[in-house]
Amino acid sequence: MVIGLLTVEMHLPGARSLKDKRMVLRSIKDRLKKFNVAVSETAFQDLWQRAELGIVTISTSDDMVDQALAAARDEIDRVEPGLITRTQVDMMEA
Repeated sequence: MVIGLLTVEMHLPGARSLKDKRMVLRSIKDRLKKFNVAVSETAFQDLWQRAELGIVTISTSDDMVDQALAAARDEIDRVEPGLITRTQVDMMEA
């Protein structure tokens, strides 16, 4: 079993309040449901224009985990272009 974690940091220049930020993040989370991944805001909860999402998936092979996380990253960039400032992928075998 392979567990993959994609950490995505984003800059949200249009957010003028935490409510604005939450609307963008909720939209992203809703779009990622179709990729069978778990998504959570993992840092910067009190900042308006900065966000970090942790996206996790589990599969039987590295390739499937890579594909799922790449698809999630691409979907974020497609829906909200230019927001991603940093990504990191961590894999763990169990």
